[in-house]
Amino acid sequence: MIRYPIWDRQKKIGVTAPSSGVQKELHPMLWMAINYFKNQGQEVIVTPNVWTQEKAVSSSAYVRNNELNALLKNQEVSLIIPPWGGELLLEMLPLIDFDSFPTKWLLGYSDISGLLLAITLKTGIATAHGTNFIDLRGTTMDDTTASYQTVLTTLPYKSVTQQSSSFYQSKWDFEKTNDSPFHLDTPTNWRHIDSTISSQHLEGRVLCGCIDIIRHLIGTPFGDVEAFWQEHIPDEPVLWVLENCELNSADLRRSLLQMHYTGWFKHCTGILFGRSNANEVFEDYHFIDVYQMLAEELQIPILYDIDCGHVPPQLTFINGAYLEVSYSNGHATVIQTFN
Repeated sequence: MIRYPIWDRQKKIGVTAPSSGVQKELHPMLWMAINYFKNQGQEVIVTPNVWTQEKAVSSSAYVRNNELNALLKNQEVSLIIPPWGGELLLEMLPLIDFDSFPTKWLLGYSDISGLLLAITLKTGIATAHGTNFIDLRGTTMDDTTASYQTVLTTLPYKSVTQQSSSFYQSKWDFEKTNDSPFHLDTPTNWRHIDSTISSQHLEGRVLCGCIDIIRHLIGTPFGDVEAFWQEHIPDEPVLWVLENCELNSADLRRSLLQMHYTGWFKHCTGILFGRSNANEVFEDYHFIDVYQMLAEELQIPILYDIDCGHVPPQLTFINGAYLEVSYSNGHATVIQTFN
């Protein structure tokens, strides 16, 4: 059984940095995000380590854990959103008290996906893979990004529907300024690994994350997918939603093989891969080759270039929720049920 938090929007949002904090020169971006919520009438609590960054982290693992714990225990905080990802979230996982972890929403992606997946696997508590706090700056928000609000206020045993985006951002350009943090300039087109298939229905329990990060949970106490499956979702199919931040095609292949060999795909009935700007060809080995080989080995359908990860905008996927994806000609309807 999966336990689902409920976002009480009358309560505060907590911002803490379990991985990287925000460098001083980027503090204006952080203030923009804080002010966005203040203008919505939403009070924000920001822990001290959000404002600092040294030696690839916001603060020591102990400080990061303590500041996260402070927000988890704060009854006035109903949602926690890190400013963004980083590199060394893994350091603090052994310090987390998973046995008494409260049922409270955590939202993020990138390095934060390692924390989110570990929480769900260890506790059966749903976590939210989606936007980070910095990406919520500006005065307007596209519908895809904004869907996190609807998703996180969904009640247990209810369903929530999202649609694939209309446009995505082809590249980051921080010199441009407008009302939105994103510059959505390219038509979105979800793709099926078998180009002859124009429609596909997939369903199963969501497990989601950045491949670069969650692969490091394999073989640790924080990455036991089989134990999670047996205790919380026995006899149910799994849909993996994955994204690649920095891996070339060969490293991507190695990482997916490691997941396969360790049994992470044992109950998998489909995989969705997010858009990526890192899908570099290694020699003549293309990321499409990686996806095709995996689809053949696992005998499952694979969709790619979906709205997930470092190429915005992205949908909000809930680790543990029951996901139904109806794909048709580059578009998709995504329904998640909190059962």
